[in-house]
Amino acid sequence: MPYLNLSYAAPEALAVAEVAATLTGLTVDLLGKKESLTVVHITRTPADHWFVGGQALAPGQSGAVLEIRITDGTNTKAQKAAFIRAAFAVLAAQLAGLHPASYVAIHEPRADAWGYSGETQEYRYIRGLSL
Repeated sequence: MPYLNLSYAAPEALAVAEVAATLTGLTVDLLGKKESLTVVHITRTPADHWFVGGQALAPGQSGAVLEIRITDGTNTKAQKAAFIRAAFAVLAAQLAGLHPASYVAIHEPRADAWGYSGETQEYRYIRGLSL
């Protein structure tokens, strides 16, 4: 049940449906998550509201932060590193002049601290063991 939140600033708008599909595919292929439970939220920020090192982006430059939440302990370090590399490559290909201080961050809440449809991931795991 990953949740991806992409915030970006760029001179041109992204093809959001294409980027969402690509990020979903990476989440499925590299992290082994279910496509049907993957949520992608994309927000565009005006370039003059994006600062790196206290300086606004230069004309023609882009910036991005992609955050993904996955349940703690469900992926290896190698899987997470591969996802970060691939997701950054997608952003760099889609956003002209992507600033190097653009980030991909994986957050790993504990299974008892998040869920969907009103049930925690831990409860789903325990319920699955008893079946």
